[in-house]
Amino acid sequence: MSPITNPALVPPGGLSTPLAPTPGAGGTGKGGPAGAERKDGQSGPSFADALTQAGQSQQLQFSKHALARVERRGIDLDASTLGRLSQGVERAASKGSRDSLVLVDGTAFVVSVNNRTVITAVGSEHMKDNVFTNIDSAVIA
Repeated sequence: MSPITNPALVPPGGLSTPLAPTPGAGGTGKGGPAGAERKDGQSGPSFADALTQAGQSQQLQFSKHALARVERRGIDLDASTLGRLSQGVERAASKGSRDSLVLVDGTAFVVSVNNRTVITAVGSEHMKDNVFTNIDSAVIA
């Protein structure tokens, strides 16, 4: 019998496989260890665990404005830069930030942390005399 996937648990963009507990992730809180039978007779992660797992895997997005700035200013977005930017956003989220300035190798990214969306990007050569407003945190990644 194949598992039934709840569409409410599938993050935007979809999943190729249903959400499953990660090995060695420890307990699920009140329901016991991941994959163990819960009080409701079901096995697998609880709704809260699945929601947390889906939220942690949310990809960083770029607004149209940010993409235009990156292209016009010739900002290099290689895998390393994107990885460090994503880690910086995760660190800001863990502290409860809403809008953050994330600095990666001299490039400034203003990010809506809740949406995981880059709002704008400014290279080091364009930062002189700039003022960043409407941010509640800064992260050096």
